[in-house]
Amino acid sequence: MRAEGAWLIAGVDEVGRGPLAGPVVACAIVMPPGRRAIAGVDDSKALDARERERLAILIRARAVALSLGAASVREIAALNIYQATVLAMRRALRRLAVAPDAVLIDGKPIRALEIAHRAVVGGDARCYSIACASIVAKVARDRLMASLSVRSEEHTSELQSLR
Repeated sequence: MRAEGAWLIAGVDEVGRGPLAGPVVACAIVMPPGRRAIAGVDDSKALDARERERLAILIRARAVALSLGAASVREIAALNIYQATVLAMRRALRRLAVAPDAVLIDGKPIRALEIAHRAVVGGDARCYSIACASIVAKVARDRLMASLSVRSEEHTSELQSLR
């Protein structure tokens, strides 16, 4: 893509399509062109939680632009998981502080995305910017789910005390 003139390339990935709880979260990220990759960046599923947290800090510090988009449980139920994923990706891309020259997404092409992109099957393991997006999205969603879990536990305790 750089040979074709793309300088700022956004990598996009999502997390939360498989679980039966919580939102789907997408990250769009532009990493600095010509700068050495952060050692250890890989598909978020190949890393343990502590390593993802460590790398997410480095990725956020180095990114040219980074944004998150999500689709809620209600939106997933109303649209279906595929359309909710598209919505989360679209939101993440539209929130980027810079306009990318090109967009790479993990997986197959998504006609409904309405944004020109190139799809890379297995991109989170093959493409640096997609892997960075994968890590940041996973860390963000894990933090959200942990927060929701605490709130759920508090709510459960309140209900039990009413018995």
